[in-house]
Order: sequence, then structure tokens, then C-alpha cells
Amino acid sequence: MEDLLAAREILRSSLEKSRDVASAINKVSPTLEEMNRRLTSLEAAIKCMAGKCALYGIREHVARVLGPAAAVLKVFDAVNELEDCLSANDPCSDLPGYLSTVKQLEEALKFLTDNCKLLILWLEDAVGFLEDNNAVSDDWYLMNVKKSLKILEELQAKEERSRLNGGLLHSAFHKLEEEFRRLLKDSTFPVSVDSSLSSLREQDCIVPLPVIQKLQCIMEILSANNMLEKCIYIYVDVRSSNARTVLRALDLDYLETTSLSEFDSVQSVENHIHQWGIDLEFAVKHLLELECTLCNDVFQNVELNVRTDCFAKIAARAGISDFIKFGNAITEGKKDAVKLLKLLDIFSALNNLRLDFNRLFGGKACAEIQSQTRDLVKKVVNGVSEIFWDLSVQVELQRQSSPPNDGSVPRLVNFVTNYCNQLLDDSYKPVLTQVLEIDWNWRREKFEEGLLPNEISNIMKALELNLETWAKTYKDAALSYLFLMNNHWYLCSTLQGTKVGDLMGDSWLRQHEEYTQYYATAYFRESWGKLPALLSDQEDFTATDLVRKRIKTFSEAFEGTYRRQLNWVVFDKELRWKMCQQLVQVLVPIYRNYVNSYYMPSVEEVASPSKSVKYTAERLENMLSSLFEKPKLGKYDNANCTTTHLIGKIKNGVMSHFSSTPATA
Repeated sequence: MEDLLAAREILRSSLEKSRDVASAINKVSPTLEEMNRRLTSLEAAIKCMAGKCALYGIREHVARVLGPAAAVLKVFDAVNELEDCLSANDPCSDLPGYLSTVKQLEEALKFLTDNCKLLILWLEDAVGFLEDNNAVSDDWYLMNVKKSLKILEELQAKEERSRLNGGLLHSAFHKLEEEFRRLLKDSTFPVSVDSSLSSLREQDCIVPLPVIQKLQCIMEILSANNMLEKCIYIYVDVRSSNARTVLRALDLDYLETTSLSEFDSVQSVENHIHQWGIDLEFAVKHLLELECTLCNDVFQNVELNVRTDCFAKIAARAGISDFIKFGNAITEGKKDAVKLLKLLDIFSALNNLRLDFNRLFGGKACAEIQSQTRDLVKKVVNGVSEIFWDLSVQVELQRQSSPPNDGSVPRLVNFVTNYCNQLLDDSYKPVLTQVLEIDWNWRREKFEEGLLPNEISNIMKALELNLETWAKTYKDAALSYLFLMNNHWYLCSTLQGTKVGDLMGDSWLRQHEEYTQYYATAYFRESWGKLPALLSDQEDFTATDLVRKRIKTFSEAFEGTYRRQLNWVVFDKELRWKMCQQLVQVLVPIYRNYVNSYYMPSVEEVASPSKSVKYTAERLENMLSSLFEKPKLGKYDNANCTTTHLIGKIKNGVMSHFSSTPATA
């Protein structure tokens, strides 16, 4: 019961509280209705304020656009003015002004493009903001903004369109290219075909400094627009054409030769190689040197590899490779002694230009020229070495040939002595030594200075053996002696005071002089020594028939000897004259004395002189004086060895032999 009573009290208390709450709610209900009404009005006000806040949010975008927009308008006006000015002007009449206008137009177009980019970016942001926030109920405003964006995009593309084919900048760049070409051509002085080498060397082929400065200004603008290659192309085209024109004036048709067989003669080869050296020196030291200098001056503001590449193209188009090909043509074919001197001439020309080649063609751009030159030098060095060390063998091989039928000096002897003197001459010896040393170094062998003179000495010794071998082939001993006398005297007289003579030494020269005397005496003894004995002075004065018989025998022996030797030759004019005089002095007096002393012509012979003795003393003298003529090797009158000195020795030997000849029948 107690629990129930307690629960009843609790319920009564709760009901009383509920009545109090309900009474309070009834009192608040009008207030809540008033608040609900006010919230509705507030919602409408807040929505209105939200729209105004959206418009306020793009205020910053609008403020940022106003400045660039005004700048775009001003730049656009400036661009129009510059375009009109550029269209009205020409670089040929006012290059500085034209270049200035081009630069200003480029800058204006770039400024226009940059500002248009900013405007487009900011307007695109504003349009996006308005569209996202529905801040503008009227689409007309958005359409105008979007139309402005399209106009700005077109203005932004104006610079790009100007650079396209047909655009104003593109046309201006093309005019500058043509002006670049015109300046080069007008500043290049053409050379006439009949110009001499000296006039070519004096020709001013360098472009004047003011023109170079103009070229650099043009190139600066074109290079900034990625058109440097076009400048290089124009420059190479104009300057290489000028270089070819200069070289054509030198008459270089001979460079088209592909082998030695195309030359008419050895002399023509020598002339062309000599001219080749002169022309190559001019092409390298003068023409290409000037072109290299000009390349460095014009392209001094660009990278070095651009300059070297430009010069390499000019050198190649000018025809430097044609000179190298000509040298290669000389190295081809048969390797004979004559070619050795020509190869030395080529090496000398190349060696004299070695520093110039290294300086002008040392870059990577000239790798092809370097390779061609190295190959030519290698061929020349190998050819010289091969020919030189084979010379003595070639002389030995000539022993199988026949000596001259007239007992004169063989062409080989003349050639070898002159040839060896040339090799030892100051103009060839240093070059030959250098080439041989290079060849030995390539083979990793040590070259000694004595190798060259030793080989020349071996060649001369081989030539001496040839003479001995040839002399043994003559069936007539007298002709063999005359041949040896001729050749020993030739070696003695022509080599004394020469490089070969100095190399072989005085004892060697004296030995040949002694051989000359010996074989001259042997010749007189073998051919004419028996004739005086046919006219013995121990005759019976009354033995007329015997006298006639001896005169006839003498005449027949003389005639036979004379006819056999009629075509024999003594090469030295003075030596020939002296030998003839010796024969006259020995034979004619004996013959004259014998005839005058013992011969008594008969009545029939007095009446008919034709039946008298066949030869008078005067005729005999004339015949002897006409011997040994027809020299076939040219003049040797300038022999250094004294002919008179030798003749004295020959005379003593001859007279001694004749005086000791027994007077037998």
C-alpha cells in the first residue's frame, strides 16, 4: 500500500508540471509564429545580398583587365603604323631604318601577343565565374564578353600569321635575305680571265668593313628568327662562286688530268706540276686565306663551328679537292726515275703549305680535305721511297741493252749523272732526305744521313759496271777503246765541280782521267798504230814498184780504217779536234815525206794525174780532220776538267807509241 501511495503522489506531481508546460507553450506560440514570418523575409534579403556579393567578387578581375586592354589598343595602333612603314620602305635604300622598323614591329607584335594572352586568361576566368555563380541573368553580357575573347585570340595570332608565308614579317625577312646576297655580290670584285697572277694577288677580295657590319646586322635579325642557316647558304653560294671565278682565271684545265699517260711529253708534265705548285700556293695562301679571314669577320658573333663549317663548304666548292686529285694522278701509273723528281716537286709544294693547311683545314668541318691530303702525302712518300731505293737496280737492268754503235756516250750515262746531280742539288736533296726520313719513321726504323749519299754512290758504281759490260760487247777493239775513252772522259769532265763529283771524290775523278788517257792511247795503237810502219824509210830508191806498192798498201789500210770509223763519235768538241790533230800530226808528215822522198811518177802518171797516188797529203789531212763528228748528246764545251791538260797526256802517249813502232815492211 505504501508503494502504491508513493506512486500516486509521483503521477500527481507530473500531471501538475505538464499543465504548467502546456500553459507556457500556449503563451509562446504567437511569438514563434512572428519569428517564422521574419525568417521568410530574411531569406529573401539574403538571396538578394548573395547576388550582389557575386558581382562584387568579379570586380578584381575587371580591374586587372582594364590596364592590359588599354595597352593592347595602343600597341595595336602602333603595329598598324609599323606595318605601313615597313611596307613602304626597302632595305636596299635604307638598311638601318628598315632593320629598326623590323625590330620595332617584332617587339610590338610580341608585346601585343603577351598582353592578349593575359587578357584572354583573365576574361576566361571572369566568364567562368559568372557562369558558375549565375550572377548575370541576361546572356547578352556574356555574349559580348565571349566576342571580346575571340577578338583577342585573333590579335594574339597576328604575330604568328605575320611570320607565315605571305605575312609581313616573312616578306621582310625575305627582303633582308636578298639584301644580304646583294651586299655580298656587290662587294665581291670579279676577276677577268686574262688577269695575271700578280694582279690576282693584288686583287681586293675582302669585303669592306662597312659592308661586313651591315651583313652582321642583317644576320643578327635573321639568326634571332632561326634563319642563320639561310644566311650561311647565301654566303657560301656567293663566296664559293667568287672563288671559282678567280681560279678559272688561272686556266686550270690541266687539273682534269687523271693519269700521266694523258700528258703529251715529260716536259708538259714538268710544266704542269710547276704550275700546279704555283696555283696551289695562290689558292691556299691568298684566295682561301682571304675567304677564311672573311668568314671569321662576318660570323664573328656566332659559334666557331659555324665559321669553320662555312669556310669548309667554300673551300670544297672552290675546288681545293681538284688540286689534290691532280697530285693523285701524278702518283698513279709506272714508277720510273723521272716520276721521282715530280713526286718530290709535289711533296715540296705540299710541305711548304703544311702550316697553312693545318691552320685553314684543321677543324672537324674540313675532315674530308684533311683525309684527301694525308692520302696524297702518303702516296707521294711511298712512291719516292720505292723509286729511289730501286734506282741502282734499274741501272743494273740496263746492262742487257746494247751500247751506241758509234762509241759515244749512252743516253743512260748522260741521264744518270744529270739525274744524280739533281737529287743532290740543294733544291731536291733536303726534300728527298725529309721524304726518306718520313718513310723510315713510318716503318719505325732509324734513318741516317749517310744513307742518301751512299745510295747515290752505289748508283754511280752500277753505272761504271755497265760501261765495262757494254765495252766488252764491241767486236772492234778500237771502238771499244774509243767508247771507254768517251765515257771515262765524260764522267771526269762533266762531274768535276758538281755534287756527284764532290761526293765521289777527287781520287775517283783522277782515276777516270787516267782511264781516259789509257784508252785513248789504246785506241790509237789499235786503229792507227800499224799505218806508219807500212811506209818504211829503208827502201831502195830505185825500187819504184815497191814504193808504189807500199803507198797502195798504206792507202788501202788508211781507207779501210777511215771508213770503219767514219761514223764513230767523240762527244767533246775540243777533245775531238785534238784527237784529229794528233792523227794529222803523226800520219800526214810521215806520208808526205815518204811520197816526196821516194815516189817518182811515171810519164803516164804525169800526163794523167788521176793515175797517180790515190791520196795527197792535203786530202789525207782533210779526211782525218773530219773524223768523230756528229755529237749526239748536245754541247759539252763547258766541261770543268781542262781538256787541253788531258790532250797533252794523250799526245805524249800516242807519240811515244808511234815513235817506238818498228819500221817493218
